[in-house]
Amino acid sequence: MSRRHALDAGLALAGAALVLIALAIIWAARLSDPANAVYVSELGATGAPTAREFEAALILIVAGGSAIAWAARDVRSRVRMLAAWSPSVSLWIACGFFLVASQVTCTAGCPLPYGPSFDWQDLTHITVAVLAFAAACWAMLQTSFARERRVIAWFSLVMGASVATIAAAGGLLSLAQVATDVGSRFELIATTLAIGWVATFGSAVAVGRLRGQRAEMTSSSRLASPTRM
Repeated sequence: MSRRHALDAGLALAGAALVLIALAIIWAARLSDPANAVYVSELGATGAPTAREFEAALILIVAGGSAIAWAARDVRSRVRMLAAWSPSVSLWIACGFFLVASQVTCTAGCPLPYGPSFDWQDLTHITVAVLAFAAACWAMLQTSFARERRVIAWFSLVMGASVATIAAAGGLLSLAQVATDVGSRFELIATTLAIGWVATFGSAVAVGRLRGQRAEMTSSSRLASPTRM
């Protein structure tokens, strides 16, 4: 069991590192042209100079998130409605959608879901991106009511509400074509918070696994030592 704890801790830490690298890539790509306030998806649009970086960032998120999901597979919500499946499953679902989004990017300019310039490629990308964020927020909500880890539970509740609210606000501004520069910043903030939560969750899982390993080693040492009369 100690070996399993060590492996899970390593996977969780590696996953946290990968998603943080992805976040750094996204920010670097976004800041490469500070005068152009684009939405995150536009970084990977067909023909965009940052398309390769966008694809690499999403693949890193998929790999890191999947590793963390495996390490956190025993985390369960204490609320029946949220316990139908684990946060890990929700995180894996989000990773699956992000993987599709990394390969099916929007077209140049990332048109809105109406008008003559909008096509099936844009519809696919927007749909999977929204579903990925929704699955990630659901994972945060499930973790908010986890049986253990109270600190990460409260953190997950705050982050889940923040990501959902900010991302929705950015999306509505985009649809209304009002203050799109503000909307793009909202989306970047929501993306940053979501990835930050995944990294923090992974780190918390790693700490919990290492504590469990230490407790097992201590218990084994006590059982192995001779009993004093």
